[in-house]
Amino acid sequence: MNSIIFKDSSAKRAKQYEHVSITEGSIWRALLSFFFPILLGTFFQQLYNTIDAVVVGKFVGKEALAAVGGGAAIFVNLIVGFFVGLTSGAGVLISQFYGAKHTRDISRSVHTALSLCIIGGLVMMALGLAFSAPILHATRTPADTFAHSLLYLRIYFFGIVPMFIYNMGSSVLRAIGNSRTPLVILIIGCISNIVLDMLLVIAFRLGVAGVAIATVICQIESAIITLAVLAKSKDSYRFEWRKLGFTPHILGQILRLGFPAGIQSCLYTVSNLIIQTCINSFGTNDVAAWAAYGKMDAVFWMLMSALGISITTFAGQNYGAHKYERVKQGMWESLAIAMLLTAIFSVLFLVFGRPIFYLFTSDAAVVDEGMKMLLFLLPFWVTYISIEILSGTIRGAGVSFVPMVITIFGVCLLRLIWLFTAVPRHNSIYTVMASYPITWTVTSIAFWTYYLSGKWLQKN
Repeated sequence: MNSIIFKDSSAKRAKQYEHVSITEGSIWRALLSFFFPILLGTFFQQLYNTIDAVVVGKFVGKEALAAVGGGAAIFVNLIVGFFVGLTSGAGVLISQFYGAKHTRDISRSVHTALSLCIIGGLVMMALGLAFSAPILHATRTPADTFAHSLLYLRIYFFGIVPMFIYNMGSSVLRAIGNSRTPLVILIIGCISNIVLDMLLVIAFRLGVAGVAIATVICQIESAIITLAVLAKSKDSYRFEWRKLGFTPHILGQILRLGFPAGIQSCLYTVSNLIIQTCINSFGTNDVAAWAAYGKMDAVFWMLMSALGISITTFAGQNYGAHKYERVKQGMWESLAIAMLLTAIFSVLFLVFGRPIFYLFTSDAAVVDEGMKMLLFLLPFWVTYISIEILSGTIRGAGVSFVPMVITIFGVCLLRLIWLFTAVPRHNSIYTVMASYPITWTVTSIAFWTYYLSGKWLQKN
């Protein structure tokens, strides 16, 4: 069994799902209706982080900028990435129940997931406060930024619970077909963050503490709005305080589906950190060029990530509704959309790549090196597409462990083997960059092999 499904065939209740269900009608339109709000949400999340960096960098100093974006950022990304992966488990389960019209199980899943946020968040907060200093020592945080980094982390961790609640609530809303409300909440949070950054850092001169306090306040604001939206709903996913608590078999399903995705996210972060360490050894020009290239690369990742989330929800609802052929057709149409977007943005970056690099630096040598990186990696973007689309489809059908295993071995482990064997023998930045297309290709082949075997689609 890929999921726990309980029968609830009430025809009267079924009508309430029609306005958000994606189990009928045009597949590509349903996918795009998810895709654009999620993509915009990712953009605003990036803007949220960028504003913090700009404000502390311009109005506090380079030490504060390093504190917010150095070892502290790595620690935060590991924790946030893990929990976002965990929320995907709740999203898959709820989307399956929603597609199957199992109202009681939807309610149980929502309240179990939010209870997990509160308990898990409190545990993470305690661990974060206790281990902030050791982690900063482990990441070799410079002495002149250590105090700033520690202060930032200790304030930041007081906002972990509301941050978890917002992310889980957004996952619930997307699972039932609503990707617009999480976007609106994120935009509100982004605007609030900009205003609070200006007030606390520039006006009140609170420095790094001001940025951290602004972040915590915005996380609390987003959590309150998210809970209010869920509480006002008349549908089965309505939030009620008195119903908070764990349903054991639901909790087990959420962890089974979400834990592998969380571990996978952490390992991605670790492998990319090692790649960055390798690139740092090649000098300032290469590091600067790689940083600028990363801004364009981030656009591609945002596109693919948004499509991956879209197909996961689509597959989940249709799997729950027992529309298995529609799940498969959704995969093919998602793949076509991904190919088209990749082709469009590849052409745009090839044509406008050099002017874009000049937005980040006026150093011609850095721009030249950046263009070489772009021309080297851009043709291989297409090898990554299948990983996102196929893993999203498979997870939507309730299988999370196999995608984790394929990704860990195909991307993370193979990448580390390449970095520690090939790079020492042929020590160039292109050997380091080659780790991306090699691992993408191997992992894509593994995903296609598993997908075409049909073992992921266990019909209920």
